[in-house]
Amino acid sequence: MNPSEMSGLELLKAMADGELPLPSISETIPMKIDSIEMGLAHFTVQADDRHLNPMGGVHGGFAATVLDSVTGCAIHTCLEAGVAYGTVDLNIKMIRPIPTNTKLIAVGRLINISKRLGVSEGDIKDLSGKLYAHATCTCSITRPEKGTSKSVKTSNIRLSNHYFV
Repeated sequence: MNPSEMSGLELLKAMADGELPLPSISETIPMKIDSIEMGLAHFTVQADDRHLNPMGGVHGGFAATVLDSVTGCAIHTCLEAGVAYGTVDLNIKMIRPIPTNTKLIAVGRLINISKRLGVSEGDIKDLSGKLYAHATCTCSITRPEKGTSKSVKTSNIRLSNHYFV
């Protein structure tokens, strides 16, 4: 199984099925892929005492990272093998504080995709449907140069192995 030859959907499904390892960010911010479909990413997440800010609440970066991941993955599901993406803009609305030690559901949905841009939205809710945070995301899509299978580099980010945004 060669990740560089897999579409975004194939790659994420392989991660969800345990055939490929999850990216290391899922150890820092506990994220588990529940389901992946074309244009849709569904994760289970849970903040714990490692994610607290100086005031004792869950740091806003927890929600930001989760939402960046699910919205990016929703876009990634629509990309063919060898095509990379990176977040250009992430707009987050924190609706209420993220609780600790509580299973939450994060869902990313594709809104639009073109040759160069993908737009998605996502939210974090509890199991009863209460909304905690919402985001919209724009990702730049980078396709390999015609006639090459080499990965594309932009600034200091190597996109060929970049699974989660």
